[in-house]
Parts: sequence; structure tokens; C-alpha cells
Amino acid sequence: MVPTLSQRLCRAHSRGGMIVNSLTLCYQGKVILAPMVRVGTLPMRLLALDYGADIVYCEELIDIKMLQCKRVVNEVLDTIDFVAPDERVVFRTCERERSKVVFQMGSADADRALAVAKLVENDVAGIDINMGCPKEYSTKGGMGAALLSDPDKIEKILSTLVKGICKPVTCKIRILPTLEDTLNLVKRIERTGVAAIAVHGRKKEERPQHPVHCDIIKAIAEAVSIPVIANGGSHDHIKVYSDLEAFRQETSASSVMVARAAMWNPSIFRKEGLQPLEEIMQEYIKYAVRYDNHYTNTKYCLCQMLREQLETPQGKKLHAAQSSQEICDAFELGSFYEKTTAELAAKAATLQNDAQEDDDQAGDAEVIKMAVKFDKRQYPPQITPKMCLLEWCRKEKLAQPVYETIQRPVDRLFRSCVTVSERKYCSALWDKSKKLAEQAAAIVCLRSLGLPEGKLGDDTQSPLMHKRKVEERELWKDRENEEALPGGVPHKKPHLTMGTNNSAPDRP
Repeated sequence: MVPTLSQRLCRAHSRGGMIVNSLTLCYQGKVILAPMVRVGTLPMRLLALDYGADIVYCEELIDIKMLQCKRVVNEVLDTIDFVAPDERVVFRTCERERSKVVFQMGSADADRALAVAKLVENDVAGIDINMGCPKEYSTKGGMGAALLSDPDKIEKILSTLVKGICKPVTCKIRILPTLEDTLNLVKRIERTGVAAIAVHGRKKEERPQHPVHCDIIKAIAEAVSIPVIANGGSHDHIKVYSDLEAFRQETSASSVMVARAAMWNPSIFRKEGLQPLEEIMQEYIKYAVRYDNHYTNTKYCLCQMLREQLETPQGKKLHAAQSSQEICDAFELGSFYEKTTAELAAKAATLQNDAQEDDDQAGDAEVIKMAVKFDKRQYPPQITPKMCLLEWCRKEKLAQPVYETIQRPVDRLFRSCVTVSERKYCSALWDKSKKLAEQAAAIVCLRSLGLPEGKLGDDTQSPLMHKRKVEERELWKDRENEEALPGGVPHKKPHLTMGTNNSAPDRP
């Protein structure tokens, strides 16, 4: 029999011979920030915690996208970042919310869901599967509300997660067309061992203007023994803090999850009452600047708060803002922006210098280093130092160069080391991409060996450039022979880009 939440809270238990710490996240009697796309980023989550939220959910993040990310410790911001290959931060969290944040993912595959959960579980308090979002971006891949029609897949995903990770697993659903179907589904979900079920009390085709079905949420709460989190009351039920408890009692739920009411005013979680909107927006902006939130996301969330005030002078300034600094100026936080960004820049510079000194002190004495960078403007379009080095190794019948590249966590810059004939070469400088770092390493090797690196002006010495010129001459000869044949059609000279002036070489 699957242990209940209370049993899991009271003791450690064993999975596959490994002792797992007891769960610490409780879903009884809590007020919770709901997962909201574009809204549930770090600044909003921290602000909700400030005002009294017990648990905060991140926005739904898709499993495939997360599996492309790497975990990076951001020492400048004191955050943990999950960074995509294009260097975009997909998920950012910090120590302040570590015991409060639930990672919600969109997934339709148990193995992928488990892989993502293992990637993030040490940095979050719980894992949730979105099974209620009716929007196309979620359902088109069989995720979100699309899962409601596939109970077998729901059971497999949740069972795999419960057995595979140490943190509590939950899911967020919508109600089905009939009460009987809904109760059958939640009982099946309960048997997987999840810690709680969040229920949005609307069917997947219903929208916020439709009344929330409190009676269905109540029936669910009475049918299962695990905590039920009631969601969907923002439009008709939740206006102030006291409404949270009233909604919980009406639904007989264990806890209440708030979406749009919190998006409009995060101080809905404040027991003492709502705070002035101007003050709330300023606090939100401060978190956005402090944690380097992208200005478009900051602007979107502020627009949701302003709502009918978007046509005011301040609203128009916000609408016109095209940077975080302009947003700060619109809310009289210009000096805060300058001070905070200057502090972060100084911290980044200090960390970078410390990292450079540590790297230099710990550097391999056998590695040949030079302070060089690759500037593609100094090379013909079809020639690079890596190509020249590879061509030389082939000519000398050596093994091809092997590149090893590392990324420095503090600023996500790259440095590469190339091994040629059992000797290592690298640049003493760091580059913004792996490709540039490898080219710089090749330059160090070529210069150390006294070999041409293919730069503009080196073409008379470079074997690779000589080879290309020979190929071009052969091309011209072939074309001349074609033109000399009876009935031959003159050919237009092709535009060739080899050589210092990007013109065709002289024909013999």
C-alpha cells in the first residue's frame, strides 16, 4: 500500500535500498501561488512569499526544453540557473524559495518527466505535472488538459515520478464532463502515491467567466484521503485575504491556490489586507532588477497589475518602455536601477578577476598559453585557424587536433585547449562562445609552431590557401576548355572570395 502524506512526513522510507529523507513540504492549510505562464517567474514568486504565500509554483516548463538545459551556479545573482543552448535562462531559482517552490512541468512522457525531475529536484521543494492547461501550446504535445483523456498515461507518469525522486509529487487537473469520471480519475491518481491534487474547478472547455464548480471540488475532497488544493476562485470568490479561507471552506479543500487574483495584486496573501498597487509594483520591479529578469517579462507582469490604469500617464510610460532602465524610470526607480546594476557589475568583475587568478595559479605548467582572441574579420571567409591546423596535421601525418572546452560558471565564458602531438595549447583569454574559444586555441598552437594561421596577408605562406588557389586554377582551366569546345557557351566568371582582395587569382 502506498504510504499517505502524513506517513511520509513522519518517517524516512526506503526506495530501492536507498534511504530517502522524509518529505518536508506539507499541503495542509496552505495558501499557494498558482503556476501561471509568463507570470510565475522568480520576481513574482519572491513577492508572493513576502506577502504571505506558503508555497509558490513556477510557470509550466516543457520537459523537452528543460532537458536541453544545463544547471549553472550564478554567483553574481546568487541563483541557480537552468540555461538553454542559446544561453537563455529557462528557469531561475534561489535559496530564499528553495523550501517553498514547486517546479511545474508539462510532459506527456514518463521517462522525460523523470529526467527533468532529477535535474531540478535538489533545487526545489516539489514537482508538479500540469494536467489542466487547456491552451494549445500545452495540449498540442499531449500535455496539459490533453492528459485527462489518457488515465493510463497519467498513472505511468505519476508512478514513475513518485518512485524515482525524493521530493513530493503532485498534479494539477481540471474536472471531467461528469462527476463519476472525475472521481474515478482522482482515486486512480491517489493510488500512484502523489502528495496532493490541485483541482481547477472548471472543465477544460470552460473559461474564467464561467462559474467555478465548488461542489465538484468538494466531492473530490471528500472522496480522497490526500490533500486537495482548490483553484479557480479568482473571478467570483477571492477579492481579499479573508476570501481565501471562505473559498477553502466552501470546497472542503485542504488548501487554496490563487492565480489571477495574485497576478493582479500579490498582496492578496497578506493577512493584514491589500497593499497599495504602486507600492507592490515598485517592490516587484526591485526584485526584477535584482535578479536580472528580462524586461519584456517584467513589463508583461506590471501590465497585468495595472489593468484599467494602462491608459494613465504612468501606464503609457510602461507601455513605451523598451528596457529595464526605462521601466524603472517610469516608476521613479531610476537611481535604484543604477545603484543595483553597478553593484552587480562590480561583483561580476571581482568574481571574474578572482576566477582568473585562481585559474592562472592552478594552471597546467605544460600548457602553452598566449593572450589571443579570434577575430573573423582578419580572415578570409573560407579560412580559419582550425582549418589551417587540421591541414597541417594531415600533411605531417599527425593525429587530428583534439579540443577540450570548459565554461566558467561565474560569467558563462568559454576557454578551449587543443592537443596536438601530445602538447597542449590554449588562450589565456576567455571567449563568449565555444567556437571562438576553439579558434583561439588553434591560433596559439599555430603561432607556437611558427605556422601560418590563414590571416589576410598570410596567403602566400599558408598551405591551405595554396591548396585552395590550386583548386581554383584547375577550375578556371576546366571552364576555359569547355568554352573552347565547338558550340561551347561562354561562362560568366564566378565570384571567388579567396585572396586578400576577394578577387579571382591571376591565371597562368
